[in-house]
Amino acid sequence: MKEPTLGMIELKSVARGIFVTDAIAKKAQVKILEAHAVQPGKYVILICGEVADVEESLKVGIEIGSDLVINQLFLPYIHRSIIPALKGVSEKSKQVKSVGILESFSMVSCVAAADIALKNTPVELLEMRLAKDLGGKAYFIISGELPDVQDSIKVSSDYVRKEGMLTAVEVIPNPHPELIEKGLYW
Repeated sequence: MKEPTLGMIELKSVARGIFVTDAIAKKAQVKILEAHAVQPGKYVILICGEVADVEESLKVGIEIGSDLVINQLFLPYIHRSIIPALKGVSEKSKQVKSVGILESFSMVSCVAAADIALKNTPVELLEMRLAKDLGGKAYFIISGELPDVQDSIKVSSDYVRKEGMLTAVEVIPNPHPELIEKGLYW
């Protein structure tokens, strides 16, 4: 599976989230990347697989989740660096010229925005964190040439802003070496 499809569901009930995860796993051949409670009392499910399988499982999850679904995402052919970043296995870049950070109130919006940022310009995904120890928020950090980082952050933040989920964005040209060494934890 070169360019997998990603599916996500955010629910406002932990119990329903666990129930939905079971139904999703039983519906089609998908891999559950994450399924767990997050602050403040939400539950997130991330799955990947072939387009039709993810679509089928996601549809069942949304139906069962019903009015407890906060947000959802069906993202065919996701950028190849997002799933490793979600698993926490992004490789540290040799040279960081500029960084861009996007923070969102929604995990789903953050993942979709990262995909947009990575497909827009030649930037590198340094880190992505979803909800854990963040009060339910999410963020990603990209690196590259300053104009590319600015363009990627602009287009991705426009997307999240339209959804009303944007917390903050920052672009740091030529970050200090101490920030790279001790302030960014990918």
